[in-house]
Amino acid sequence: MLGIALVNMLVALDQTVVSTALPSIVSELRGFEYYAWIASAYLLASVVTVPVFGRLGDYFGRKRFVIAAVIVFTVASVLCGVAPSMPFLVVARGLQGVGGGMMVGTAFASIPDLFPDARARVRWQVIMAAAYGIGTAAGPSLGGWLSQQFGWRSTFLVNLPVGVLALYFIWAHLPNYRRAVSGQVRIDWSGAVLVALVLGGLQTFIEAVPKSGLTTGNLVLAALVVLGAAALLICEHRATHPIIPLDLFRDPQLVTLFTLSLLSGFVMFSLIFFAPLLLQGGFGLTPQQAGLLATPIAACIALGSVINTRIVIHMPKPTLILSIGFMLLVIASVGIALATPATPHLYLELAMGAVGIGLGFILNNLNVFGQEIAGRERFGITTALLQSTRMVGGMLGTSIVATIINRRYEAGVAESLQVLGEPVASAWLPKLSDPRILIDPSLRDGLLAELAHAGLAGPALVGAARRVLVQSIHIGVVLTGIAALVAAFVVRRIAHITFKRSSDSNSGAPAAH
Repeated sequence: MLGIALVNMLVALDQTVVSTALPSIVSELRGFEYYAWIASAYLLASVVTVPVFGRLGDYFGRKRFVIAAVIVFTVASVLCGVAPSMPFLVVARGLQGVGGGMMVGTAFASIPDLFPDARARVRWQVIMAAAYGIGTAAGPSLGGWLSQQFGWRSTFLVNLPVGVLALYFIWAHLPNYRRAVSGQVRIDWSGAVLVALVLGGLQTFIEAVPKSGLTTGNLVLAALVVLGAAALLICEHRATHPIIPLDLFRDPQLVTLFTLSLLSGFVMFSLIFFAPLLLQGGFGLTPQQAGLLATPIAACIALGSVINTRIVIHMPKPTLILSIGFMLLVIASVGIALATPATPHLYLELAMGAVGIGLGFILNNLNVFGQEIAGRERFGITTALLQSTRMVGGMLGTSIVATIINRRYEAGVAESLQVLGEPVASAWLPKLSDPRILIDPSLRDGLLAELAHAGLAGPALVGAARRVLVQSIHIGVVLTGIAALVAAFVVRRIAHITFKRSSDSNSGAPAAH
């Protein structure tokens, strides 16, 4: 469990440490056109590999894949740290994403192998939540400190000692559970390729639409994704050992859990991504102040998981904890949507804490409930699909909310500038409609100097832009609250779940080698 927890910490650290180093990376390696791909390459590769290796772990045992995942991820981190150019870094990030996807697809599914008793499994999930919380909470400040003291390359190399520790614990102590499979397993390579193409195409489409709209190229891409999904259904229906067994989607309970995972990703990534933008760009706080106010999200994910383990196994209807978690997200979204620059910081911290506790009630329980419903022979693919649908929800959430914020912000700034009349308003719109002026002090100071030179009231115009950004993010946050509210009602579709004792679940236990 220490090894698996360190794997979880690796993923969390990488998601947060690197983000703080991105400006330094672009400054040294140039190639701003590759900026988005530093994140996208990792996410795309991980989304694609999660379901594939989740299924392979079901067939061939998970230990070998967890070991391979840690090795690939750690080696890729070193390659990122020595990258001489942006294209090289993007390719290395893609390789890192493959390792991250293998980790998520196999390491999480190893937990029910170790603890067939769901009650024990719920308690042990605290370690996973604590590792994720520590990695997420420490990531931004650690990344900033490493970048400042040792350069941006150290933010990738910090994965090396964590990876070596994880590899030791997993290699030495993780049993090699492998269930008996009747007959020869034929790996569904065509299904794996189609999963990669469909998920990769979907992510590319989701990222492209906010930037360029429904262009001919994007519509063609959408049509290809639909055709690929149809081909995948046909392929998996015919395969003897499908990568994605279609019978999972005939179970309404599992479909409900996949829907909840999608909605949780939509809400979680939207709030985590745009709350700092609201605090820095909208309220004018420094990155350090915004980081401190957002820290309760990560810390309270671990706290929520601890509280969850104490109460969920004693609840007559365990699924009620999911409704409570989603309602906390609704309350937090409403709180953030009503916040203004004059709002007390304690109020903001309580809202961020509610986000973390709500996620602590949701994330681990979705895995445990899914594993209880699916059964041992489908632990890996069920856990992997829950992770994949959460990632897809995150892509959808951030893209949709970003589109709403960008369009509303640009329109609001244009409306505010109309008081200057034409052609002055059109001349200054491109600079004032760039949200970076509200975050980057050097850009803002330069713009204020230009506005003063032109005889315009720069501080008033920047203040108007801040108010427009706050209103725009509030609209996006309201949308995440609606998604959380929908999820709270969808939970009611899950039938009653009871946690089986180990004596009930050991009967289907795989053999350990």
